[in-house]
Amino acid sequence: MLSKNIFMRPRNELEEGDQRPGAQEEQRPSVPDDLCVACPSCKKVLFSSDLAENLHVCPKCGHHFRMSPRQRIHLIADEGSFQELFPAVTGVDPLSFPGYEKKLQAARLGSHEEEGVVCGVCTIGGHLTCLFVMDPFFMMGSMGSAVGEKITLLFEYAKEYHLPVVGYTVSGGARMQEGIISLMQMAKTSGAVKRHSDVGGLYIAVLTDPTTGGVTASFAMEADIILGEPGALIGFAGPRVIEQTIRQKLPKGFQRAEFLQEKGFLDLVAPRKEQKELLARLLALHSTTKEEEK
Repeated sequence: MLSKNIFMRPRNELEEGDQRPGAQEEQRPSVPDDLCVACPSCKKVLFSSDLAENLHVCPKCGHHFRMSPRQRIHLIADEGSFQELFPAVTGVDPLSFPGYEKKLQAARLGSHEEEGVVCGVCTIGGHLTCLFVMDPFFMMGSMGSAVGEKITLLFEYAKEYHLPVVGYTVSGGARMQEGIISLMQMAKTSGAVKRHSDVGGLYIAVLTDPTTGGVTASFAMEADIILGEPGALIGFAGPRVIEQTIRQKLPKGFQRAEFLQEKGFLDLVAPRKEQKELLARLLALHSTTKEEEK
């Protein structure tokens, strides 16, 4: 008698793979999480390598992704010219706020920075300049005592050595875990900006997404020249809070960089690809003016 399995296709373990429970799941190819990224504006899926080559700007819709301080410095400063200042100034927990120490540790591990701003001296287009860049990946660039101290020290350094200051701002506001100490950084940084201005120092601010809260209410909007990245959210309170307060629908594009330029709060909306050349030209104009004054 013929076996009922005589016409069944014999199993080929090489083709079918391991038949052990869970083995198929083990053999599935895995895609690294950082290989691709979806644009939050147009939803297009982009290769991370292609995005990096395009200066972290979506090639389809022009959305400007957030950048780390080191990426900004690499983009703006002349190659090999950046020298960091005040790296030892870091935040503490003055109020013993519950969970704050763990938040600081997590922010340092996630951002690979010790604080929410990186300060230093570099050349931009050959012009010696003080530069600070806030970090969106360190507690959303929130301004604590260390952030305010580092920016204040940089303006004092620029005043002493008669250097211009270029600053990239990004912030969700003051760091509530430090209470009034954090809020006082607005007054301290504003005083430093004023003293730098009194001796003829140039200050150029580039506002990136988002620049809000106490940073907007202080040194971000006190520059001689205020630039903004396309689509950047810039304001004090968020649009949702404003709508709930005034009980009115806000106009389209409210608090975006283009809207603020139209209303006179920004001098220019500068795409990322044009920023280094633009900053170099502005610094060159200021250098020429200073030489003429002498």
